[in-house]
Amino acid sequence: MRWTGRILVVAFSLLLATGAQAACRDSVVLVHGNTGSPSDFNATYNELIARGYTASQIFRPNWGSKTCAACNDHEGSEETPVVNALVDAAAASCTGKIDVISHSMGATLAAREIYRNGLASRVDSFVGIAGAFRGLWSCGTYPHNVATSTCGYYGLSVSSPLLNGLYGKRFGARMYSIKSYVDEVVCYGGVCTVNGVHSSSIWNENASYTYAYGHYGLLWYTAAKQVDLIQ
Repeated sequence: MRWTGRILVVAFSLLLATGAQAACRDSVVLVHGNTGSPSDFNATYNELIARGYTASQIFRPNWGSKTCAACNDHEGSEETPVVNALVDAAAASCTGKIDVISHSMGATLAAREIYRNGLASRVDSFVGIAGAFRGLWSCGTYPHNVATSTCGYYGLSVSSPLLNGLYGKRFGARMYSIKSYVDEVVCYGGVCTVNGVHSSSIWNENASYTYAYGHYGLLWYTAAKQVDLIQ
């Protein structure tokens, strides 16, 4: 009986250890787009919770003006909430790593903060959804048509200094893009490509996934895929 009791104690201890190990996972940072809000990622947040993540493992920075899309860029006050979330998530992660899922202008903003602050080694997976990594034709080509901050030096005009500074950089050990050819924002005038490559594609990405959704549909309806990519 004594041996049986000891075996049960050991087995129970191993079960607890296994459960603790399973609960240890990367913190996740969800970065919304221009004039968006953390609630834009509700579907992704709910998917993470359903797969066993806790609220304390999910970080959702709230950045930028909500009423002036043309005022937001990738420099200044827009940066602070995002870099704070990245740093806080890395500090809280029991693995020491984080996963970043980002949408629209939040994708290029997150990428810049990761690169600018030397955080790429802390990022296991980077997922960019409907980003404009190669620029927006609605902003023209830099330095033309840069009357607004969103399209300016630190904005999303094609070949802007901001985007040129991100060209070819890594934002994590694994990088993925989720894109569409019916994205009404990225595919201005029906043109989705810059120099023959879809603007939402990330340089040296591990894979890219295409869906027939609009700009926000790509965010809302691919939650399961987003979470699959960070596993």
